[in-house]
Amino acid sequence: MPIEKLRKFLDDEQVKYVTIKHSPAFTAQRVAASAHISGNDLAKTVMIKVDGKMAMAVLPASYQVDFDQLKQLIAADKVELATEEEFGDLFPECEIGAMPPFGNLYGMQVYVAEKLAEDEEIAFSAGSHSELIQLAYDDFYRLTKPIVLHFSGQFA
Repeated sequence: MPIEKLRKFLDDEQVKYVTIKHSPAFTAQRVAASAHISGNDLAKTVMIKVDGKMAMAVLPASYQVDFDQLKQLIAADKVELATEEEFGDLFPECEIGAMPPFGNLYGMQVYVAEKLAEDEEIAFSAGSHSELIQLAYDDFYRLTKPIVLHFSGQFA
């Protein structure tokens, strides 16, 4: 969803948010640094496949998905990282790797790391590698209705 579509969705839902422009960056940690946001407060979207079905794992930029733990928690047979070839066409309006974490708008389940759920506010890519949206975590939760689990840990 391009930034204008995302803004309209948030406006229609009467969500207060801030748009943050930053220098182009292509990893979550670099986006956080460029936007002067803690890696714990920046939500990154990791595209995963759960038993062959596309889903989103949303977690702090400074964390990584524990695929075995997630698989066990959701009682799946297989949880794996999706490739760009597998999900690129699902978000034609977005730059690859800059999808906002609103999988519900694309018919996808959203899994959120419980560490992220502890934050009052989160920021996330808004469809490009140079713009973020920041809003209250409670609004994000209300709009996406994610499953919140402990499936991630900080980079070693």
